[in-house]
Amino acid sequence: MPNPRLQPIDELIQQYVDSGKIQGAVTAVARQGEVVHFAAHGLMDVVNNRPMQLDSMFRMASSSKPVLGVAAMIAIEEGLIAPTDPIAKYLPEFADMQVAVLAEYKDKDVSPEWVWKDVPEHRLVPAARPITIHDLLTHTSGLASGGLGNAVAGHPEHGPEETLADVVPRYAKIALDFQPGTRWAYSAYIGVDVVARVLEVVAGESYEEFLRKRILEPLGMSDTYFFVPPEKQSRLVVIDGLDMKEKGWDIPSRYASASGGLASTAADFLRFEQMLCHRGEFSGTRIISPTSVATMTSNQVGTMFSENGKMKGAGFGYTVAVTLDPKAADSHRSIGAFGWGGAHGTMTWSDPAQELSGVLMVQQPTKDLANDFEKAIQEQR
Repeated sequence: MPNPRLQPIDELIQQYVDSGKIQGAVTAVARQGEVVHFAAHGLMDVVNNRPMQLDSMFRMASSSKPVLGVAAMIAIEEGLIAPTDPIAKYLPEFADMQVAVLAEYKDKDVSPEWVWKDVPEHRLVPAARPITIHDLLTHTSGLASGGLGNAVAGHPEHGPEETLADVVPRYAKIALDFQPGTRWAYSAYIGVDVVARVLEVVAGESYEEFLRKRILEPLGMSDTYFFVPPEKQSRLVVIDGLDMKEKGWDIPSRYASASGGLASTAADFLRFEQMLCHRGEFSGTRIISPTSVATMTSNQVGTMFSENGKMKGAGFGYTVAVTLDPKAADSHRSIGAFGWGGAHGTMTWSDPAQELSGVLMVQQPTKDLANDFEKAIQEQR
């Protein structure tokens, strides 16, 4: 709904479009249960000069991860899994994991930084304990988190006809980057995909179907997909300067990646964020309990995220970052606010203290836009 007080948001996004930093965006804000801002800016297809639409669909990349977080909380509530469960309880191939360490450090399980293209001499040692669901949800497992074990294994690929069931067992062959639970390091492509496979095992259905039944349909998220149907593909934003064929993204796939596979709209993700902001309920439909929301959005990693993730004033819950000290974080969010973003620039978050949810949908990552967007919202309170 147009709100004159939030006009500075439109002016801000237009400045970014005019400067060429982004091709376009859709922005949405809800406060106290009401949508107070919803606008489209710029172009969804630069080559064909097509204007951005309110229902344009964006590749969410890692903004997909919090959806997995909610799916995991549903399974935890229903007793299907527990955060402390070893992954090997459901996927036996993850038993007896090993950790890659530098050869010269005989008594240390954490390697210093190195260059991937010149992997140093190393050895493998047994993991001190199994990796757990908690480890994967908090990025403290050491599995494929950009470290030595990941460098040795590379980035495992999946074929167009392969599913989570086909690919996840191969991830068990990757040596861990550090001993489980000892560091925070982002598992961008693999960690939460393993959790999604666990959900398939315990629920007896595909992760895609689990989401459809338990989250997407109940919330009315009718434009959120892993595999966008043909009749809606014209609504996908064409990312300026990105060769889809070169990336291999034009090839049909069956791999429903919880780590980064969703496409969606601003309206759909605003519903998702409002549900979390309202303690698990949206428009009379409860998805998870208030206790589950509190668990998911509370700091679960002590100081590891601020130290290893280099995010001052912040902690990390289950798939979302959490604001602990707004001043230290140089953030416009309140204490307890939470959210996460994607590699193409999408950012969604909720601030329960202000009863506020925000969605920024872009397909070009920028250094300052998300922060400027939040600032523009706060200045118009």
